[in-house]
Amino acid sequence: MKRLFTYFILLNFISFYSHAQITTVNYDIVSNEINGNTPLPSEDVFFIKGVLPKNIELVQVGVKRGSRSSNIQEVYFWKKPFDFEISQFELFVSEPLRANERYTLEFQFFSRAKSAQIEEVQNAINKNLESYIRANLEVTSGGIKVNHSNQVMMTQMDKIVADALEDYRNYLGRDFKGFSEIFRQKLEQKDRLKLRRARFNILGKNKGDNDKAVYASQYIEELIALAQNESNQFVGNNLLSLVEISLIDKYPTEKKPTTLPLNFGYATIPFKRSLSDTEYLHGFYAGVSLPLGNRTFTKFLGNTSFSTGVFLQNFETQGGDKISGQYIGLPIYAGLGYKFFRIMRFNVGAVLVNQEELNTGISHDYVQFFTGISLELNLWMGLNNKR
Repeated sequence: MKRLFTYFILLNFISFYSHAQITTVNYDIVSNEINGNTPLPSEDVFFIKGVLPKNIELVQVGVKRGSRSSNIQEVYFWKKPFDFEISQFELFVSEPLRANERYTLEFQFFSRAKSAQIEEVQNAINKNLESYIRANLEVTSGGIKVNHSNQVMMTQMDKIVADALEDYRNYLGRDFKGFSEIFRQKLEQKDRLKLRRARFNILGKNKGDNDKAVYASQYIEELIALAQNESNQFVGNNLLSLVEISLIDKYPTEKKPTTLPLNFGYATIPFKRSLSDTEYLHGFYAGVSLPLGNRTFTKFLGNTSFSTGVFLQNFETQGGDKISGQYIGLPIYAGLGYKFFRIMRFNVGAVLVNQEELNTGISHDYVQFFTGISLELNLWMGLNNKR
């Protein structure tokens, strides 16, 4: 038995190292073909490698399960190393794809944005921020009234910047984090302004000026300038511009062979008829397991399974009573198991046994608790039966 366990543990390590090599699939940008028109790897990580077009600094790949309209997407990036001339890109797909499914891949290629492009996007953002602020602030006799709360205004202004930069990426990989706490404080300042005291706060005005209008206008101009300064600081000179999109729609992944996990192990049954006469029965068992999930995507449920099978022997108590099974002559068990060390499984559950008393010949059926440790092997169910 010890030799058998050692053999299977050795087999487990050999299997582990044989799968340590990460697969690389090639993408042909000219023909827009991936992996030589064969299905993508499933239930494992892989690299995507391709020729780097001239002047491209960043490659982004979005992977969606199903069609392009799907909302769930994993995004992967490759950025050209600083001041190095290379001819290929290679990015790592860290979230495994499901077997026998279809995925949409969107390749986006970015180059350095030109000064004119940066200036254009800055001007567009500044104009939209100014229009939004002026449209939402209203001067009244009691102060400055807004159409939305401060939080809503900041959220919508963040979206103005994000929408304008949809076709751009920051070279350093930074995202616009939204307007700062300084801007929030400036925005909240309007709630404390008392326009009826404006004449004491404005100096150098002409005699005919409207105190309240000038005071409110000064505040609004300061708010607009602060918003524009913060957005301009982010845009800066580190923008990459989208120059090409290539789409591969509903591409298949490879199928996986259907397997049936088989268990062979050793268990203990605390055979109990009353608290004072518990006996511990030990023996080998074999059965099958039905995983509660796919280990690649749900580790805990993937390692947990429902198991059922039979003990490979009958037992005898110290008093000479025979312990067997009622239906097939061997005890039948069912329970839950958890897999560890890749091929080992810890099982707990219940076993149905039949006790035949030595003196009377009367038999009784009992459901008893058991625990066990088993080895687990996957039985391949055939070439044409794949999931």
